[in-house]
Amino acid sequence: MQKNVILEKSTEFALEIISFTANLKKEKHFEISSQLFRSGTSIGANINELQNAESRKDFVHKLKIAAKEASETRYWLYLCTKSDSLISPKPDLLKQLETIEKILSRIIATTKSRM
Repeated sequence: MQKNVILEKSTEFALEIISFTANLKKEKHFEISSQLFRSGTSIGANINELQNAESRKDFVHKLKIAAKEASETRYWLYLCTKSDSLISPKPDLLKQLETIEKILSRIIATTKSRM
């Protein structure tokens, strides 16, 4: 059975997001923690749904939703990085997200070219 790299990477990323947002909550940053938790874990949830896509069009649609969630997650992480009152994420977290975004972009382009 072939490894599903994007699912593995997005799941690993979601677990890191859960840990990071727990630290934000400890610092009483509940709103941004909640937003980041939702968008960061939604990437993997949407990728997981790809396994049950009803068509290529549905497959691409779910990929695009995951890409949008990744973009939103990047925004929240950027705010954490730039704000003096928030804790900053580890650089590795941003690298993980960048990798996921690149893979999503390639899968979307490849799938669209085959439609």
